[in-house]
Order: sequence, then C-alpha cells, then structure tokens
Amino acid sequence: MKTVAMVLFPDFLLLDMAGPMEVFSIANRYLQPADRYELLTIGTVQGALRASNGVSVLADLHIDQANEHYDLLLVPGGPGAYNEKYPPLLDWLRGAISRADRYGSICTGAFVLGHAGLLDGFRVTTHWHYTERLIKGFPKAVVETDQIFVQDRNLITSGGVTAGIDLALAVVAQDHGKKVAQDVAKVLLVVMKRQGGQAQFSPLMAAVGPQETPVTRVQNHVLEHLDEAFGIERMASLVNMSARHFARVFTREVNMTPMEFLQSARIDHARNLLETSELPLKTVAYKSGFGSVRHMRFLFSEKLGLTPTQYREQFS
Repeated sequence: MKTVAMVLFPDFLLLDMAGPMEVFSIANRYLQPADRYELLTIGTVQGALRASNGVSVLADLHIDQANEHYDLLLVPGGPGAYNEKYPPLLDWLRGAISRADRYGSICTGAFVLGHAGLLDGFRVTTHWHYTERLIKGFPKAVVETDQIFVQDRNLITSGGVTAGIDLALAVVAQDHGKKVAQDVAKVLLVVMKRQGGQAQFSPLMAAVGPQETPVTRVQNHVLEHLDEAFGIERMASLVNMSARHFARVFTREVNMTPMEFLQSARIDHARNLLETSELPLKTVAYKSGFGSVRHMRFLFSEKLGLTPTQYREQFS
C-alpha cells in the first residue's frame, strides 16, 4: 500500500484536500488490495480544524504523532497558507520530507513549503493569482506561471484549487498506469489532460494604475482605441516622448514592453467579447485590433493554448 498524507492547518481550502483525496480513493476501486492508497490526514492543532469555508475536519493524527514514511506528502492551500505561518508545521515538514518519497502542494500550499525552505532550486507553480507573490517571496524557486501542475524531481506542485485533481491523476498514472487514471477521471467527469494552462483563466494585462502618469495616459488611450493601429512611435507621440525613452519608461513602470501591453490588451478584450457576445470571430478580431481572424487565432494559441473558438466553447 502507498500512503498519501495531507497536512491540515486552520483556514485551509477544503477542496484542495478533498479533490486529490477523492482521486486516490476512487483509484482504490480499480486496484488490488496490496496496491491501494492509504489516505491519512495530519493536523497541526489538537481537535477539529476549520476550513476556510467553515467546515470542520478532524484529522487522523496530530503532527507530533506523525513520524512514519509517506509515499506522498501534500500540503493544501487556502488563506491559512499564504496569510499565516505555523512554525511547528514548518519544522515538522523539514523533517517529514526526508521520510517521504514525494512531497508537494495544492494551490497556495506552495507558500507553506516556501516558508519551510523546501522550494529553493525547484521548478514550482501555484494559483495564477498568487504567482507574482510567490516569485517575490521565494526568489530561489523557479515559478512556472502557466502550468496546471509541475513536477521537479520528488516535488510536485499544482495551480489553483481543482488543479489538485490534475496533480493526483498524474500521480495515479505514474503509480498504476494511464488506464487506471483515465478510469478515475471518467468517474469524476474530468479530462486527463486539459487544453491550455492557467493563462486561460487569468488576465494577461494588469489593471492600469490609478495615478495619472504619461504611461497611464497612453495605456488608457490605447484601451479606448484598440481597433486602431499602434506602434511604439505613435504611443510615444501621445505624450511627446522619443520612442526609445518612452519604451524604457513604460517597461520600468508596467513590467512589460509597450507592444507586449498592446498584445495582452487585445487578447483580453477579445476574450471578453468571446465570453459575453455572439459576435462572429471576424468582428471580434476587428474590434480587438488583430486585423484578421488568422492573426487572432495564432496569438490565442501561443498565449492561451486555445483557439478563439475553443475559448468561446469553454468559457461562454
């Protein structure tokens, strides 16, 4: 039997725990007794732990009692993962991973591993909304911003919430073959491999800053005239700057080049039209400034891993 242990702390996200554990539980239906998963929850406090949605869970063991070998040790996310620190948990994790064949996190559980110093030198991911925070908080980790899950050696981390199911299915496929994982995915009514990564769920362009600066004036003008042609020279002329100086100031302030901003703004605008209207693709491409459906399709596939048609089918 393989032991899968999930460490729980106050204010954890219940679905981060339940989703992966359900995958392993359903996999047991297709496995011989000796090959099945033993599921274990480990708590950081005595008694019940309250999840972020208010549901209370009673863990099987307290961390002081958990000194066994684990085939897979997982940490869920939730507000308790990125807003709090639990020194006893961090100390326990540092010792526990030496007794685990694999360890990892669901969603923002990566922050717990980061505070324990367990992300340094590894490729990792987390929920798209928190990737920048993870990058700034743990600069020695290599944060992948668009992956559903990432496995680097014996560390496996996943993106947001339901991505924990993808992670668990991948583990089942590694342990027992793709057929068992496919059977589990069918029971859960999910796909084994999603189209695209986390970028399809997140905006590509950050919100324009509230304070008026030459850069924000250009950004707002571009956003109001996306169907027009823009180059760096035209953007710079709007604020009476040279193209070279404008590009340097813009990149410093926005953390992307003017043309990257323009491309991201056009993709986000097109996504909104695809989600909220039934406009033909040709009209969406024109209103978003792509010039042609072919160009829009190319950029969608490159940035989101989906064509505009697939995006509309998935999100409208």
